[in-house]
Amino acid sequence: MSVLAQLAVIFLVCLISEGICALLPIAFPAAVMAMVLLLLLLFGRAFKPEQLRESSDFLLDHMAFFFVPGCVSLIKYWDVMAANLLPILVIILVTTPLVFFLTGHAVQLTLRLMTRKEETKQ
Repeated sequence: MSVLAQLAVIFLVCLISEGICALLPIAFPAAVMAMVLLLLLLFGRAFKPEQLRESSDFLLDHMAFFFVPGCVSLIKYWDVMAANLLPILVIILVTTPLVFFLTGHAVQLTLRLMTRKEETKQ
């Protein structure tokens, strides 16, 4: 599959996820929905990972570029951030260890399930 076709698939998934999130009654990040949709397409074997590898590798290699708009927004709205600095720091200090803890347990559970699945194959 050409790089242009790979990018078209990725952007189409992003567009569809924007539409789905617009229809939901609650706020949900379209980027997360796009990742879930792409994961379902890969698990459903609509696409093989190799078919999207070239464009996804390019996007991953240049990921730092995608953080520029967020950093500019932080600088632009620093006065708002400074006024709410204490609540923001509390949120960061509480949620960061929680995310590490939950991610670690999710990885351990995944490894256990994969080991159990391999043991049943043998």
